[in-house]
Amino acid sequence: MAAPWEDVLRDEAAIQEAASVAVDAALLEGVLMRTEREPNASDVVNYAPFTLLPSAVPSTLFEQAYAVQQDFNLLVDAISQNKEFLEHTLASTIKVDDFTAQLFRIHMQVLEEGLAQSVFLGINRSDYMFDCGVDGTPALKQIEINTIAASFGGLTSRTAAVHGRVLKVLGKSEEASRLLPNNPSKGLALGIAKAWELYGSQSAVVMFLVEEVQRNIFDQRCAEVGKDWPGSVNASGFCSSDGQEVAVVYYREGYVPKNYDQQNWEARLLLERSRAVKCPDIATQLAGTKKVQQELSRPGTLERLLPGRTEAIARIRATFAGLYSLDMGEEGDKIAATAIADPDRFVLKPQREGGGNNLYGEELRQVLEKIRDSPERTSYILMDKIKPQPAMNYLLRAHSPLQVSECISELGIFGVYVRQDKEMVMNKAAGHLLRTKAIEHADGGVAAGVAVLDSPYLV
Repeated sequence: MAAPWEDVLRDEAAIQEAASVAVDAALLEGVLMRTEREPNASDVVNYAPFTLLPSAVPSTLFEQAYAVQQDFNLLVDAISQNKEFLEHTLASTIKVDDFTAQLFRIHMQVLEEGLAQSVFLGINRSDYMFDCGVDGTPALKQIEINTIAASFGGLTSRTAAVHGRVLKVLGKSEEASRLLPNNPSKGLALGIAKAWELYGSQSAVVMFLVEEVQRNIFDQRCAEVGKDWPGSVNASGFCSSDGQEVAVVYYREGYVPKNYDQQNWEARLLLERSRAVKCPDIATQLAGTKKVQQELSRPGTLERLLPGRTEAIARIRATFAGLYSLDMGEEGDKIAATAIADPDRFVLKPQREGGGNNLYGEELRQVLEKIRDSPERTSYILMDKIKPQPAMNYLLRAHSPLQVSECISELGIFGVYVRQDKEMVMNKAAGHLLRTKAIEHADGGVAAGVAVLDSPYLV
């Protein structure tokens, strides 16, 4: 799975020149982040971390990932509408995970009061790695699906142009011409615009909810950012911000406990009660939990959620890695013991988004030994550890030395769908994101400071 520039990696002078061109190209194209020192000011910015060279991706697996995205959109939407499935699946988790429990309580409360929302917008990203089996043949395996605040659709729209410039400098113009066009931010914006249109008020606004610390502001500006929210909902279910009616609420935060204090939880309930299109609504956020991911792998579950969609189910199931429940009982006891005995085979995953939360190896073993007889273990799931084939590349970070690293990549496909009542009016794959990291880092994304932006070069 090698890209056609192995020769370049050994040419130190060419690499130094290419790196200089790459940094300037990133700044020119707008592949930008605010600095750690001043995360809320744009007076001084720097380039977002990225690979010097695009990484090889098997074309068949790339096409497979795109082909299944509309199926995953339908699946997430179906889960969000299935009260009984979410109730059953999360029953053990909400007893020990306060964050998931609070989300679930709001979900149930709003259902009991009656949904005011009739238009639903889903923006998600399904993430994969290329698992090399015993015979070395790579297979597409899903890591997770992000149903809230799926990021880097903006910056990745600009990354291929940077890599194109680098390849041309290295005398690889033909290869540069083969880099794929990619514009997830356009697809995301089209979804938001369609939801706004169906809401049906010309004077209503789109509101972005963002974190207080905003290094990744330029990624969000690609779809355009709103502001912090002092809002209200009137008796008719109209949500307003500073006196303006809100049609669409787009979350770029709200996926970890630190995003919430009591006032924020009250605001989340207020929003869920409103007519505004939430992206996501709480049911869709719950559909992206790791426990739901694990439950989907059980025989018969997909068939119940997507009745009659045999081909879609086959495409979805082909991407599943081994997923295992840690619920109390014989099944959970057995897999916990297996993982403690052989921790390098597995990943221990909590119900959290944002990167940097998963446990591996010795740390996995220690945590499982501590909680193996406690209901606390039900707040995690186990997944088979995916083992991709590493490749050499340079990871460019501001103020860091230029050195070659052994790397692995993760491919994400953005999905956008809009449903009005029971009718699906938009369902599409909106673009891709390739992130690459050095193999010594087990977990973490770009925002977490571990992975860097990349572009796929199909082989």
